[in-house]
Amino acid sequence: MLFSPLDIIALICFFLCWIGYTFFARRKAKTTNCIARCLHQHRIHWMAEVMKKEIRVGEASLLANLERNIAFFASTTLLVLAGVLTLFAQVERLEEVISSIPFSAEPNHALVQVKLAMLASIFVLAFFQFTWSMRQYGFLNVMIGAAPIDPSGENKNLLAYSRQMATVGDQAAHSYNYGLRSYYFSMAALCWFWNPILLILASLLVVYTLYRREFKSRAVRAITAAQTHLEIAQSIKEQRSTESLSKNSS
Repeated sequence: MLFSPLDIIALICFFLCWIGYTFFARRKAKTTNCIARCLHQHRIHWMAEVMKKEIRVGEASLLANLERNIAFFASTTLLVLAGVLTLFAQVERLEEVISSIPFSAEPNHALVQVKLAMLASIFVLAFFQFTWSMRQYGFLNVMIGAAPIDPSGENKNLLAYSRQMATVGDQAAHSYNYGLRSYYFSMAALCWFWNPILLILASLLVVYTLYRREFKSRAVRAITAAQTHLEIAQSIKEQRSTESLSKNSS
């Protein structure tokens, strides 16, 4: 038998943790402050400010920096994938290494190949996510280049345009996040080579780590507080602008 009952349980737990957390985080982000939700609001403010600027060199530098980080992960993913594929020709040696690890499950030749295939699939998925993120940031560059200047910031069509730019940036960030999440779960998948029980524990640990960082970290609290300050500053600015217009009209 290729899969033992414990292997099947561990594999189900792994995919439930990954897919389940993805859906959970997506739904919870709609009602709870988290990194994704708060950064989306920051992107809306950012793109609204972009519309008011005549010179947008700073924005180009920021986006280039984001794309550079993603390109690093995309190229690294290809190197890791090449290493994993190389292991298919060294399965016997890999089995010897696994056998030498204390408390490891007895390696099965076909099962080891399945584990390598799953690991390779995870990095292929990560590569697709990173490259799609890079493309979307490229789309955002084009939209910023096409955006007209609106010094007043009161043109409703251009405000809607800035929100669409924020949405494109948001989708690019989501793809980047999904790629990083693939890396997290690849660490859990590595534990399957050792023992199925360890795969279960590692999957749960990854979910806990992701939840703490995306919903309960100090960074989330700081970004949320910063968002509140931005909204207060924006309301004060709008109030002063309204008072100035009323004085000029009188």
